[in-house]
Amino acid sequence: MIKEIAKASEMNSVMSIRACLAVAKRRRVISPNTTWLVGILILLACPNAFAESDFSTFWDKFKSKVIAGDKTAVAEMTKFPVSMPYGIKAAKNKEDFLRRYTEIFNGEANAAQCFASAEPEKESARRYSVYCPFKATPNDRENAPIRFEFESTKGGWRFVGLDNVNE
Repeated sequence: MIKEIAKASEMNSVMSIRACLAVAKRRRVISPNTTWLVGILILLACPNAFAESDFSTFWDKFKSKVIAGDKTAVAEMTKFPVSMPYGIKAAKNKEDFLRRYTEIFNGEANAAQCFASAEPEKESARRYSVYCPFKATPNDRENAPIRFEFESTKGGWRFVGLDNVNE
């Protein structure tokens, strides 16, 4: 078997991989059951690799938690530190975030009201933004300077920042 694999490795890389697999299958080193088992083990070992890879799934969950006022769930969907508008200190950790939750989600904009009908805008493959109007003018979608920022991280999509684009 080693001679056959060595002979196969002399071929180009794609062909050598195919040849090695063919040799292994003939020798019953890799069975179809083994292949399935390895695939399942990889999925079980890396559950977060596929979790929340789709932003729309994340967004539906996130906005429903904000609308419901579920601070703890929103904090779990947040990456720290959370960047804040110019002149305002970042929310450094979960405790700071929970303490400042009202400032973040009901400060200049009413996020719960805005998120109910807001459409996220794709900034890049790894970033989305949601723009909201000022709390005093909730129906002024043409002037929506409050930006909630979201980013794809190793653990899935997360809320990462708040900004007032006018500042």
